[in-house]
Amino acid sequence: MSRIEQLIGEIEEYIDSCKFQPLSNTKILVNKEELEELLVELRLRIPDEIKKYQKIISNQDAILNEARAQADAMVAEATAQTNELVNEHEIMQKAYAEANRVVEDAQAQAQAIIDEAVNEANGIRQASINYTDDMLNSLQTIITHSMEGAQSRFDAFISSMQSSYDIVSSNRGELAGSVTSVEETPEEAPAEEQ
Repeated sequence: MSRIEQLIGEIEEYIDSCKFQPLSNTKILVNKEELEELLVELRLRIPDEIKKYQKIISNQDAILNEARAQADAMVAEATAQTNELVNEHEIMQKAYAEANRVVEDAQAQAQAIIDEAVNEANGIRQASINYTDDMLNSLQTIITHSMEGAQSRFDAFISSMQSSYDIVSSNRGELAGSVTSVEETPEEAPAEEQ
């Protein structure tokens, strides 16, 4: 079991141990410092990969700009080569064809670099979103479980109180019958003696 899973378990146990707010069966009282300590430790345990993904996503524009700069440099180099070849009259046709090929290759490579950077950034972004969603789903499940457990304990408490109330009411009823009988008995005794 990872430390993150242990922390989630500790948060769940902590929530289960919290007392209900007076006159409420859904709201609980928590020690803010204890909960914050657990959450801070949970944040510190988030895998470095997620931080790396977030950094790459935030630097996506820089990656794309670098890819474009590389592509522009390749196109400029291809253009320079084209100009040199064109200047040489005897190989003008060959130079023209070669220059076009180099330009097309450079553009294709530049587009491939840009596409790869965009795809990688999108993949990393999606992986980060999925991981975050999984973590939130786990937390949502823990909170739901805690709420259900708290509701069930509250229902059991109310049932126990109702049972005690019923017993007390029954006992009072029996006592009320006994008190009436005791008062009637002394009055009947003198009548029998006469």
